[in-house]
Amino acid sequence: MTLKIIGAAPGRTGTVSLMTALEHLGYGPCHHMKACIENAQQTKWFLEAANGQPMDWHDVFEHYQAAVDWPASAYYKNLLETFPEALVIFSDRPAEAWYDSVASTIYQVVPSLPGWLRKLVPHLDRWGQMVEQTIWQNELSGRFQDRRFAVQFFKDRLAEVRDVVPPEQLLVHSAKEGWEPLCRFLNVKVPSIPYPRANEARRIQSAIKVLKAANYFPHVILIAVVISAIALTAV
Repeated sequence: MTLKIIGAAPGRTGTVSLMTALEHLGYGPCHHMKACIENAQQTKWFLEAANGQPMDWHDVFEHYQAAVDWPASAYYKNLLETFPEALVIFSDRPAEAWYDSVASTIYQVVPSLPGWLRKLVPHLDRWGQMVEQTIWQNELSGRFQDRRFAVQFFKDRLAEVRDVVPPEQLLVHSAKEGWEPLCRFLNVKVPSIPYPRANEARRIQSAIKVLKAANYFPHVILIAVVISAIALTAV
């Protein structure tokens, strides 16, 4: 299996919808941040890449036909060098709206991870390190909170992609455009079903609330143990 589709856009640009669409069109499996959450080896590879180690991208994407979303999109130029026949898709949205979406969702995930849980689950800790290094440090230079800088990063990334990728290999696509431009680009038939409309924001925000609450779980357990011990002394 070889990589046929490279997503060059950052996360929170409709990448779940695009992943679902590509898999429906026969370009699956499609790599996404979900692959790193579910697969410790993927996290290990991308943490190594984030720390500057050379990567065998053929190994990383051995089982995938497409890759969208962070962390893969951070390496779109490396992937295009490795898979020169691949088509490139930039999933676009207004830069200001992109910033607001990231700020209210994925930017909060790693800081919300309970320290006790990261110690208990080493893979989760490595995943957090990978996200921090890949996205917030390497991609956004530790300046995501600087709104103007981050919005310009998004605009510059699109301009860079247009400059780097041959025009005949590039599609700039918005989810609201639906199937037609995507299928025309891939030279496949337009499906009869609606274009996928995954809204991950609410799900991510709910997960963040759970993670923040989980920070207090050890204290709740400790209090329960102490109360139980006191109760036993009163028997």
